[in-house]
Amino acid sequence: RITLIGCPKLDEGDYAEKLTEIIRQNDIKSLTIVRMQVPCCGGLEQAVRRAVAIAGSQNGTGTAGGAVDAVGAVASSIPVQIDVISSDGRIVAVG
Repeated sequence: RITLIGCPKLDEGDYAEKLTEIIRQNDIKSLTIVRMQVPCCGGLEQAVRRAVAIAGSQNGTGTAGGAVDAVGAVASSIPVQIDVISSDGRIVAVG
């Protein structure tokens, strides 16, 4: 397992672009995102979903033209799990 840490509010650059390249150049089996329960961390979740969809469509593994999720990403063959934690460290949502 590899851990990447980021803050979409404070970091510069486009996470979706960087993550797309990481996914394209490696044999990623699944992704787990652990994010805080604050609005700005939603940007990290959206960037990951976009990157998975873009990398999948570029590699021919996505279902281009297929199912689209809530953030507009085309469904991909890489499973993404989103875990949300509260500001006091409690797990609020898993999935």
